[in-house]
Amino acid sequence: MSRFLVRRLLQMIPLLLGISILSFLIIKSAPGDPLVVYIDPNKPPPSAEDMANLRAKLGLDQPVMVQYVSWLGNALQGDLGFSLTGRRAVSAEIGDRLPATMLLGLSSLLVALLLSIPIAILSAVRRYTLLDYIITTLSFIGISMPAFFLALLLMQIFSVQLRWLPTTGMRDVRENYQGMAAVADVALHLILPTIALGTASLARWVRYQRSSLLDVLSQDYIRTARAKGVPEGRILRFHALRNALMPLVTLVGLSIPQLVSGSFIVEFVFGWPGLGLLAVNAALKRDFPIIMGVTMLTAIFIVLGSFLADLAYHWIDPRIRYE
Repeated sequence: MSRFLVRRLLQMIPLLLGISILSFLIIKSAPGDPLVVYIDPNKPPPSAEDMANLRAKLGLDQPVMVQYVSWLGNALQGDLGFSLTGRRAVSAEIGDRLPATMLLGLSSLLVALLLSIPIAILSAVRRYTLLDYIITTLSFIGISMPAFFLALLLMQIFSVQLRWLPTTGMRDVRENYQGMAAVADVALHLILPTIALGTASLARWVRYQRSSLLDVLSQDYIRTARAKGVPEGRILRFHALRNALMPLVTLVGLSIPQLVSGSFIVEFVFGWPGLGLLAVNAALKRDFPIIMGVTMLTAIFIVLGSFLADLAYHWIDPRIRYE
């Protein structure tokens, strides 16, 4: 097991290196000049000499690979560069937005996970009944519905028409809540983004978990347990459910990047001050250092999510051995 862990950790290095090279080349090949953010439309345009000096100061006059090597060397020391629009360190920008994205991502994953398992069990146990057909239909709708459409629909119904929940942001800027009142304010702002972000995962996990559970319930050892008179509830809890969790572990592990990146569109629609909103604004303003920093942070969480999923396999099924 220890050799497997070491090998997997070592495999992450070339993988992340390849992702960084590819991401850097794609970003650099995007059209547009990043220095356009330094041009003030209310002032006379800067001279060509000033633009050249600024380009040299930022290292943008160097060949692409030279820029990448310089960025990689700084990144290994924790320096991701400076935002072209915010005039702050990229690490500081990401650090300010990361807690909000983690809060939204954790809440959406937790809600989707807590609801998907009982709903999938109910659908599998009541298969081919009216309840199963309703759950299946709603699952397909949840999978097919774009997140931005669901976000706008929720906003229109619960914020604009019913006025039950706040529209955008993370806090009410008109009030200065403290203590539990501030927590309640954030929780109210969190409800709609959580539903919009977690619905697709919930619907997808219900479908996978239902199929996996039906497959396990048809195995010989389940029929043997029933023949011995083991209660159906005990069969479901101790024999079927644990073996049926394997596909869900993979899906949850690969969903961990949502803790960092969230849903760019959902955060943008609701004005949630997380990494998604930061990345969208950076893309619109050609703030390449911010885009590169968010991309690499997301890649790290993707790799870690896959690694944690492998570890969870062994925890759920001790028969699995990594050699």
